[in-house]
Amino acid sequence: MSLLFSPLSIRSTTFRNRLWVSPMCTYSAIDGVVQEWHHTHLTQFASGGAGLIIAEATAVVPEGRISPRDVGLWNDAQRDALTPIVRAIHERGAHAGIQLAHAGRKASTWWPWAEKRGSVPATEGGWTTAAPSAIAFDGFDAPVALDTEGIDHLVEAFAAATRRAIEAGFDVIEVHGAHGYLLHEFLSPLSNERDDEYGGSLENRARLLLRVIDAVRSAAGPDVPLFVRISATDHAEGGFTPEEAAIVGAWATEHGADLVDVSSGGLVAHQQIDVFPGYQVALAETVRQSGRIPVSAVGLITAAAQAEQVLVDGSADAIFAGREWLRDPHFALRAAHELNAEIAWPPQYERARWR
Repeated sequence: MSLLFSPLSIRSTTFRNRLWVSPMCTYSAIDGVVQEWHHTHLTQFASGGAGLIIAEATAVVPEGRISPRDVGLWNDAQRDALTPIVRAIHERGAHAGIQLAHAGRKASTWWPWAEKRGSVPATEGGWTTAAPSAIAFDGFDAPVALDTEGIDHLVEAFAAATRRAIEAGFDVIEVHGAHGYLLHEFLSPLSNERDDEYGGSLENRARLLLRVIDAVRSAAGPDVPLFVRISATDHAEGGFTPEEAAIVGAWATEHGADLVDVSSGGLVAHQQIDVFPGYQVALAETVRQSGRIPVSAVGLITAAAQAEQVLVDGSADAIFAGREWLRDPHFALRAAHELNAEIAWPPQYERARWR
């Protein structure tokens, strides 16, 4: 039997397979509200056999958006717009997750296909960004350092967004602690130069992430799976390391997280990444600690046999893919055929099933 297409149970949820859709920003929201684009974009993956679809990075406060076009969940109108998308994913047999995020010093930027680069000025809809320390990301405006009151407000914002996500029907909550955004900025000594209880030692640098996990777990209740995405290395000297990531992963599970979604990079512009198929799988294996910590792997995983082998090798418990789902929204249907695994097809597509 294929491991990739075997079910996986986490708390009260059983996923129909272990081939999942990563959160991928599409920069197509209006005032944080999802549009028809998002409905079509996300539900197509459920028709294509995905076990779990995680909606893109969703800001818990307006100033936490990567760009002015990002999705948000700081008000009820945003929640209500997400609800029919979740319902449609469920109707197609998949589970729905949402990634709650704050972009920190990498917020208020232009979307990828804009004609401009760098920070969006206030005159064009931008805002002042916040970070653990007043250190700018290369090419962006300098942020202001969060004070303790701002940190407390942020923790509550994650909790409030979690409550709205549960009301919208989401099955999984993922906390975004990767890719150089706010929670990752606190974790890394390259962006965190604080001298209070949130800076210095690894325990202090992880304090905010763990507070957010506590708050999200409390708001979500005991039955909802909680994931945490981390960058397991900054790919830069003096930055966050895989060994530290393994420690933080263990702490995260002790605080109520169920799975660590292992990625890497994004913190500094001078990162040096050796990119090849499955280039982040070894990081997932390090964080997994021989099975002690449930993890998912991601990073140029584009083929069925490749994804299956990651699970067979014990490097991860599930697979997230991104670009391959964009190229082929029916990636799971194709992968199951290639692995000779049984998978349910939408009855509307049965005539196209490989025989």
